[in-house]
Amino acid sequence: MTGYYLIALGSNQRHPRYGSPERIVQAALRELAPLCASAIITSRPIGPSQRSYANAAAIMISGLTPDAVLADLKALERQFGRRSGGQKWGRRVLDLDIILWSGGLWTSPGLGIPHHHFRSRAFVLRPALQVAGNWRDPVTCLSIRHLAARLEKAKRR
Repeated sequence: MTGYYLIALGSNQRHPRYGSPERIVQAALRELAPLCASAIITSRPIGPSQRSYANAAAIMISGLTPDAVLADLKALERQFGRRSGGQKWGRRVLDLDIILWSGGLWTSPGLGIPHHHFRSRAFVLRPALQVAGNWRDPVTCLSIRHLAARLEKAKRR
């Protein structure tokens, strides 16, 4: 069941070992060893957090199921010091999400692919556009390039 995974990475909290959010994302990318990764961008926070985020996207290949990949991503978040049960949209050392996978749709307890909010989040689409612009959303059949253009157009209104 080998598949490609589009992973979104984010951080907005310093880490005593890695330093700034940008360096945390760089370190997480080294751990993930993706096929390719976007540049790191800075984005404004959603919700109560006041700190800007460092965001990136990466494409990974894995022979694991999406649930097993998610478990590995959550283990990596914990390795970087993320604690579960924090405030929704609060500050975090590292956030890793599966956005899309080459198998199309996936639903299981705790995981839905595609990620349910990715179409409305520029901080996901902008980096994803760099590494997976032609990848199509299995729900809308629109490419990431098209979704990003739609979001940008809506933002200008």
